[in-house]
Amino acid sequence: MNSANIKEWQQQIARYGNEKAFSDLFRHFYDRLLRFSMQYVHVREAAEEIVSDVFVKIWNRRQALEEVVNLEVYLFIAIKNHSLNYLQQYSALRIAPLTDTGISQLTNSIDPERSMEWKEILFKLDQEVDRLPDQCRKVFKLIKEEGFKYKEVAEILNISPRTVETQLFRAMRRLNETIGPYLSNNKPGGKKIFPL
Repeated sequence: MNSANIKEWQQQIARYGNEKAFSDLFRHFYDRLLRFSMQYVHVREAAEEIVSDVFVKIWNRRQALEEVVNLEVYLFIAIKNHSLNYLQQYSALRIAPLTDTGISQLTNSIDPERSMEWKEILFKLDQEVDRLPDQCRKVFKLIKEEGFKYKEVAEILNISPRTVETQLFRAMRRLNETIGPYLSNNKPGGKKIFPL
C-alpha cells in the first residue's frame, strides 16, 4: 500500500465521511499500531482499547484530517501519546494519605517482592534469548522486539517466510521450556511465557 492510497482514504474520510475508506485505513494500520502501543503498555487489551480510541477520535474529528500532512506519522504519534497517558493514569505510583495529618506521600502499589521476581524473570529471558541459535535469535528479536511481520523478516534475512515461522516456533518453545517454570510460582507444570 503506497502513500497515494493513504492520502486518498484521508481525503475521502475528511471530505465525505466515507466509512469504507475509514474501515480500509483502520485495517491497514491496526496491527502495526497495536504492536507499537504494546511496546509502551505491554497489555494487549489495553493496546487494543488505545488503538480503538484513537480511531474513534479521528472519526469524530474527521474534517480536521485534511490538515494532517503525514497521516502515518500522525497516527503513530497519537498512539504514543495515548499509550503514555494510559501509563500515567494506571501507574503503580499512587498518592496515599499518611494517617490523619493531611500529609500525603507517593507510594508504589506494586508489591516490591513480585516486582523483583519479575525483573529476575526478564533478566533470565534476556539471557535465554542471547543463547538461542543465531538465526533463531535474529528472527525472534525482529518479530517480538522490533514488530516486523514474517514476510518482512524473510526479506531482511533473505530466508523463506516458512523458515521464519519455524525459527520463531523453535525460539518460543525453547523459551517456554526454560522460563516457564519461573512463572509457575513453584507449581508443577509452570506457565507459558509465549503461547504456541
